Amino acid sequence: MASGEGAKPPSPDLLSICKSLVAGGVAGGVSRTAVAPLERLKILLQVQNPHSIKYDGTIQGLKYIWKTEGFRGMFKGNGTNCARIIPNSAVKFFSYEQASMGILWLYQQQPGNEQAQLTPILRLGAGACAGIIAMSATYPMDMVRGRLTVQTEASPRQYKGIFHALSTVFREEGPRALYKGWLPSVIGVIPYVGLNFSVYESLKDWLIRSKPFGIAQDSELSVTTRLACGAAAGTVGQTVAYPLDVIRRRMQMVGWKDAASVVAGEGKRKMEYTGMVDAFRKTVKYEGFGALYKGLVPNSVKVVPSIAIAFVSYEMAKDILGAEMRISD
Repeated sequence: MASGEGAKPPSPDLLSICKSLVAGGVAGGVSRTAVAPLERLKILLQVQNPHSIKYDGTIQGLKYIWKTEGFRGMFKGNGTNCARIIPNSAVKFFSYEQASMGILWLYQQQPGNEQAQLTPILRLGAGACAGIIAMSATYPMDMVRGRLTVQTEASPRQYKGIFHALSTVFREEGPRALYKGWLPSVIGVIPYVGLNFSVYESLKDWLIRSKPFGIAQDSELSVTTRLACGAAAGTVGQTVAYPLDVIRRRMQMVGWKDAASVVAGEGKRKMEYTGMVDAFRKTVKYEGFGALYKGLVPNSVKVVPSIAIAFVSYEMAKDILGAEMRISD
């Protein structure tokens, strides 16, 4: 991208915007559906009452869900998850493309940087911007998705679907309840999404430039190699941001009067939090530091392929749609 005095970063036309949004939505839907059972188990592990353990590990947890709820239980909440992640992914990938171009343009306006290219730090910043925008735009969907995922057949209150859950929370707990856990989500999304994009693209660039073991052929990487880059990106991002995801999920359950038994426990009062700091303090105090990583194993098993599939699906979808710009450009 050329830089010039007074020049503006290029603006995409409507068709390019639509192609980017569709590709991002496809990437989100495909990647999340592929790992839906692990996504549900992760949330159940994050929020379950420590005095009434039902899910104890990845294999045991998946077996318990299959035994008690069957095949449908493995994918409970996935419709809501896709309804949230498809627009979230679409906005995230598109926002990243625009933010990376804008940040690079601003950087190139500085004397001596006219020919500069995107660096890992600039990509981290662009990814953080994209994550915040996408998270904020679709957060109420994430909030009710967490509750739909947690409820079981034995839950006192049954949300019937996305819109019923949204309207019920809005009516009974107020509009602010739809953004419970938003702050730790935003704080967590900065390193998570930022590192995902930065690690993925920087690793790809390095492999293309250095061509170790003959991996890159004609400046292109195979699908397998790109999946490996996505897996590395997912591993780094989720490890850094995971404690904030646990706190976000727990805060989303606050105010749920008829909470599922997995949250409330058997005859036990479920934990209440006054804010993010209080949630951190109580979680560590009553359950130990390790509680901040509850569900990390199924999340790791889920995130690594999920991020990898999302990046590769996005690039393949843009190839099929004939979109000119790729996220690495």
